[in-house]
Amino acid sequence: MYDQLVCRVIFKRLRYEGPFTPPSEQGTLVFPGNLGMFEWGSIAVDPHRQIAIANPIALPFVSKLVPRGPGNPIEPPKGAEGGSGTETGVQPQYGVELNPFLSPFGLPCKQPAWGYISAVDLKTNDVVWKQRIGTVRDSAPVPLQFKMGMPMLGGPITTAGKVFFIGATADNYLRAFSTDTGELLWQARLPAGGQATPMTYEVNGKQYVVIAAGGHGSFGIKLGDYVIAYTLPDQK
Repeated sequence: MYDQLVCRVIFKRLRYEGPFTPPSEQGTLVFPGNLGMFEWGSIAVDPHRQIAIANPIALPFVSKLVPRGPGNPIEPPKGAEGGSGTETGVQPQYGVELNPFLSPFGLPCKQPAWGYISAVDLKTNDVVWKQRIGTVRDSAPVPLQFKMGMPMLGGPITTAGKVFFIGATADNYLRAFSTDTGELLWQARLPAGGQATPMTYEVNGKQYVVIAAGGHGSFGIKLGDYVIAYTLPDQK
């Protein structure tokens, strides 16, 4: 209740007039946030079944203008001319603070879910299934595995075996799901954030799935320099 109360107080202080509300010194709520709804990881397509696998996110941001002066990192040194680095036109006078809209506990000030996976039939545009993905294990003060639906950076990949793989979430997991139903088939704990799109390849008839577990600074989760490959055990 405390978390929600503080979020409401901050929300009432922000400027918001719908999408494309400009930044302000007051502070502007940006939604969808600067990560967008479908971020750089993009979507995956099963070409045989004509189904797209997408992982939309809903993470609001706050954009606040900082006038040139104390606290503005682009303030010129004392006695120096205040050039902007450009040659002509209007000269910039502001810095911008841009951060996720988070509660004091570090969780988004928006009702969950904050991230989904879903399948869309490309022939009919119907949503075949949709569900939350990701837990607050690596975001909350206490490592509880509540399935909240987490923000993501990175996309899914589909395979001919009707399975798709995705890391991306703000908890350290690589997961496999059924393309047909969205059922979770497998997951593996990563040593750092999996904010990357996995890849798959085959060697001598054996298929591998690889992900770069490097984390991402804006998510505040564990960083690393790991490249990890998975495969099914050999049949006896």
